Amino acid sequence: MTGRRVRARTARPLWGLIAAAGLLIPAGIVGAPAAHAAGPGVTAGERGAAPCSLSTGPYQEETERHLGLTVDGVQSATDCAAIQAFQVKHGINPAQGYAGLYTYRAVVWEEALARPGGPGGCPATSGVVVCIDMDRQILWVEEAGAVVFRPVPARTGMPGYPTRTGWHEIFDREKEFWSTLYDGPMPFAQFFDRGQALHASYRDIWEDPGSHGCVNLRYEDAKTLWNILRLGDEVYVWGRRTGD
Repeated sequence: MTGRRVRARTARPLWGLIAAAGLLIPAGIVGAPAAHAAGPGVTAGERGAAPCSLSTGPYQEETERHLGLTVDGVQSATDCAAIQAFQVKHGINPAQGYAGLYTYRAVVWEEALARPGGPGGCPATSGVVVCIDMDRQILWVEEAGAVVFRPVPARTGMPGYPTRTGWHEIFDREKEFWSTLYDGPMPFAQFFDRGQALHASYRDIWEDPGSHGCVNLRYEDAKTLWNILRLGDEVYVWGRRTGD
C-alpha cells in the first residue's frame, strides 16, 4: 500500500446527490440491492440450482462459519443445501453447494458489509475517495472517512493485466462506452488511470479470470456510482487479486 496523499479539495456532501437520485436507504449506506446480484435481466431464481455436490470445498470452514453451520470443514447434505441457497441468492453459477473461490468471495463481501465501523483499509481523506480492495475484491466510497456507498463486489485485473495500485483520479466519464481494444461494452465507464475504468460488466461478477485491468462491477452498482461520482474524485487501489 502506498502512503496517504493529502490533497487540497473541497469536500462535498454526497448525501444530497444520493437522496436526489432516489438512492438513499434507511441504513444510511448506499449500494445495490440483493435483487440485482445476478446481473441485469437475470435473477438468481431464474438461474436455478445444479445437483448438490457432496465434495468438500477449499473454503468449507469459512463458509460454514459465515452461514452459522457446524464448523467441521467437512461437507454434509445440510451444508450443501445451505451453501447452495447462498449461491443462488448471489447469482453464483453453478449453484451446486461447493464451497469454492466464488462462494468465498461472496462470503468476504457479506462480512465486509457487516463489519462494524465499515470495511476498513482505505486511507482517510477530507473529500470523496473510491476505495478498491483487490485482496477482498470489493469497492466502496468514503467521504471524509465515512462510508457513503457500501461495499459491493468488484472484479479487478487478471494476471498480465493488473489493475494499477495507488492513488488515481477520475478524469473522464462515458455513459455508453465501447472498447475498441477488446471489442466489448463498458457501460457507465469512469476512467481513473489511462484506459482503466470503473464500469459495468455483463459477466458474473464472481468468476475468473479477472478483467483486462478495469474494475468490473454489477450493472446496478456501476449505474449508482455513475450518479454519485464526478470528474476529479479520487480513487485508491491496493492489494492483489487471487484466482483458482
